[in-house]
Order: sequence, then structure tokens, then C-alpha cells
Amino acid sequence: MTSNPISIGYSPCPNDTYIFNALAHGLIKTPLAFAEPVLADVEELNQRAMRQDLDVTKLSFHALGHLLDHYVLLSAGAALGRGCGPLLVSRDQDFAPSPGARIAIPGKYTTAALLLGLYLPEAVETVAMRFDGIMAAVASGEVDAGVIIHEGRFTYRKQGLACLQDLGQWWEETTGFPIPLGCIAAHKRLGMDRIREVNRAIRASLLWMREHPQAGREYIRTHAQEMDEKVLDAHIQLYVNDFSVELADEGIGAVQELLRRGWQQNLFAGRQELTWVRE
Repeated sequence: MTSNPISIGYSPCPNDTYIFNALAHGLIKTPLAFAEPVLADVEELNQRAMRQDLDVTKLSFHALGHLLDHYVLLSAGAALGRGCGPLLVSRDQDFAPSPGARIAIPGKYTTAALLLGLYLPEAVETVAMRFDGIMAAVASGEVDAGVIIHEGRFTYRKQGLACLQDLGQWWEETTGFPIPLGCIAAHKRLGMDRIREVNRAIRASLLWMREHPQAGREYIRTHAQEMDEKVLDAHIQLYVNDFSVELADEGIGAVQELLRRGWQQNLFAGRQELTWVRE
């Protein structure tokens, strides 16, 4: 077991900086030593996880499905819920995606891409790009439609776009489960004892922020860049919820169902066993 500081990565999105603020700034007690956090777009973190770069990392649940041999799902820190899924948008409310349509996705391994594959199993052409460039690409006609995530669900109408399908709503109506979007995972090389401590530390960080909701405002706002304050607050309220504290049986069931459907449609390379910790 290594004694080096644990490397950790998460996104600059408000839900992640909210959850990790106390941990990043030493405001909670933990026996673990963490390296300086790496903040990067979730698809960049997905790609880094494919190389097994980080000990602890934010992942799309789609990416986790490809990494079950190497990473353990933590029950704290996840983005999972109802009414918070990706939206499929276009310039034209009557646009009907068909084989050959060009649809932008926020990264190959994002859950948004997986949901699109489940919703439209026919052969649409996907175009991977950063999440914050998708609405402009749709509005300009560069692509026929796009799957938007994060704060895009609050702002797409300002770009003159129409929602063709709320993929989270489709998922909820189809399965009965909340939609699993992103998670925190720990590499198995840490060993299960340290992984459980990591899980406790992340939960403690989130709970500290619930008790001190304004304490990390500057940290969150800095990484949110130009995000409007009202949008920032709505983002946190939507994506940080009780499932972020503890996935519990319903959350784990939702993850297992997402993976099962992905395996069923051959969207993952081989079937692997999901390992998770709850302590």
C-alpha cells in the first residue's frame, strides 16, 4: 500500500466544487493525505481514467461501465436524481432524428452519450465535442441536434433551441429509476480500507457544506466562470441531493439497470462486476 498522497480529480462544475470544497481546503478531518485536486471536464477525466491516471476521480457512469475491473464505485459524491437528465435539443421542434443525422454529444464516454445510444439505437452519427460548445454548434447548423448537460438545461431556450426529448425523463418513465449521471470512483490499487476512508471523507465534505452553504461560494463561483448566480444555485440544487450523500439501494439499483441496458445493447466491451462501498 502506497503512502503517497492520494491523487484526486473532479470537474469544475458547481455540484462538484460544492461537494469537494471542504475536502480541498482542509476543513474536515480525515486520516488520508490528498494531492492537489485536478479539475477538468468530466470527459477529460473519463479519458484519464481509461489510462488509470488518478486514484480517485469523477466519472460518468458510462465510463464506469468500461472500468469495473479497475475502479470501485463510491456511494458518496454522485450526481443522480430525477428531473436532471440530459436534453436532446435542436433548432426545430419538429426535427425527427433518423439514421445519418449528426448529433453532438459531450464526449464518447459520457452518460449523455450512453443515453442517446439507448434512446436512439439506430445508427445516428455522433459528433463528440466539449459540453459547453454544443448549443452553439446546434444553433449554427454545424450539427442537426445535440445532447446538452449541466447548466445547458437552464439556458438552451436563450439560444433559440427546442427540446426534442428529455433523456432523463425518458429513462425514468422507461425504467422507474432515477437517472445515474456521474459518480466518484476509486482505483482498486488503494485497497478497500483506504477506499472506505475516501468515501467517508467525501461524504463529510458534502455534509460540511450543507452546514456552511456560503463558505465555499468564492471557490464555486471561480470555477463556474461566467455562470449566472441564479443558474449556479439551480445547478447545485438540482445535482446535489440525498443521492449525493448516499446512493442507497435505489441509487445502486439505478446504476445496475443502466449497466445492464448498456451490456444488452453491446455498448460496453464485455460484462464486468460492479463493486461499490457504502461506508
